[in-house]
Amino acid sequence: MVSPSTLSPCSTFLFPTRYLKHSSPSPPFQRKRLLSLTVTYLQKADSDAPSLPPKVQTFWQWLRDEGVVSAKTPARPAVVPEGLGLVALRDLSRNEVVLEVPKRFWINPDAVAASEIGSVCGELKPWVSVALYLIREKLKNDSPWRHYLDILPESTDSTIFWSEEELAELQGTQLLSTTLSVKEYVQNEFQKVEEEIISPHKQLFPSPITLDDFFWAFGILRSRAFSRLRGQNLVLIPLADLINHSPNITTEDHAWEIKGAAGLFSWDSLFSLRTPVSLKAGEQVMIQYDVNKSNADLALDYGFIESKADRNAFTLTLEISESDPFFGDKLDIAESNGLGETAYFDVVWNSPLPPAMLQYLRLVALEGTDAFLLESIFRNSVWGHLDLPVSRANEELICRVVRDACKTALSGYHTTIQEDEKLKGENLNPRLKIAVGIREGEKKVLQQIDEIFKGRESELDQLEYYQERRLKDLGLSGEQGEIIFWEPK
Repeated sequence: MVSPSTLSPCSTFLFPTRYLKHSSPSPPFQRKRLLSLTVTYLQKADSDAPSLPPKVQTFWQWLRDEGVVSAKTPARPAVVPEGLGLVALRDLSRNEVVLEVPKRFWINPDAVAASEIGSVCGELKPWVSVALYLIREKLKNDSPWRHYLDILPESTDSTIFWSEEELAELQGTQLLSTTLSVKEYVQNEFQKVEEEIISPHKQLFPSPITLDDFFWAFGILRSRAFSRLRGQNLVLIPLADLINHSPNITTEDHAWEIKGAAGLFSWDSLFSLRTPVSLKAGEQVMIQYDVNKSNADLALDYGFIESKADRNAFTLTLEISESDPFFGDKLDIAESNGLGETAYFDVVWNSPLPPAMLQYLRLVALEGTDAFLLESIFRNSVWGHLDLPVSRANEELICRVVRDACKTALSGYHTTIQEDEKLKGENLNPRLKIAVGIREGEKKVLQQIDEIFKGRESELDQLEYYQERRLKDLGLSGEQGEIIFWEPK
């Protein structure tokens, strides 16, 4: 029997705190959400009403002058509850093209490479090079992107822009630890780029660039850049990035595409944006940002959450300890099945446990007499065996460790679910509303996980374990589990 200290909630076996998933050298960037304006009335769709902010009117006129939009363009910028958005000028059918933006108006690593700083940015991470480019252009009065940069927000409600007092409302949440890790990551990237690029090439960066500038650019890319485009992993597309998110649109399919040459004598590709639903004139054109993001992801990237319960999630981080006497064998089995020394499992509210989570738990907890499954003769079949309970001791251990970890995580919050539910009925500012929703959602998922493993604990005596299954396979056990003895004739 493994001692409690070997597989405790505070050990490397299971971490209730979410590790940063976006701290890799090339963090993924998703689409945008603009929160630059506080005006909340809807701009009239059939006129150039003066209520549209002057800088937005100038931006629209610039696009007209450049031939990006025309009188036939079926949507235009408008003031909406989210800030700025796109509003239909006429009735639109599902999958109808709303706008098309040529490649010469895209801001991506190719645009950086063709600029004055391209020669010194070639070895940088793509997002860092684009961030530097954005900052430099913003500091230039004569930037060709001036009219676009003027309508970009200075910040959003993303948690990376929250004050210490606001972040304190996230006490105990995985979102807090993820946010702090992201901020540390951005700070480290800024220090490197300042030492390696900005300082040695001051002739290319005549205006001082601060950490706040770098955070601004990171926030813009995090919230507004399109990804998963053909041949494009990171691209800002002016006008298209005004489109807002709707929780009522449940598919990401066919919302946009990259088209080939814009015309017979043009080699310029087009970004084509479509409406995923039918619209009436005056209604806002919206899309689904990402059906798989949790509320914590939405809060970090865009600065909003949804009320849908299935956006609530908690990430269990499991790890094979290097001190485990069977570390090498367990790691080999994990890697053979698409996992590794550390594995992350997102548990979503009111959904089954993630595939392979129980198998990985049982693998990590294998020891003592159960360790025979790690022998080479079982190497090709052990993962299948782990899909079912191995032994009572193994199953009891994983239940206890997971439940202890849930209790530890729940003790880290400074409010109860009941207190959060009461607060949700009050008129909260947007950031406090996010904090309350996040911590309530995480606690509910933790309680759900605890209930699942509590239920498994109550069934330990009724479960069928490996040895019993093996005896049945050999015909040595009856249907009720009794051992059959064969007497010689």
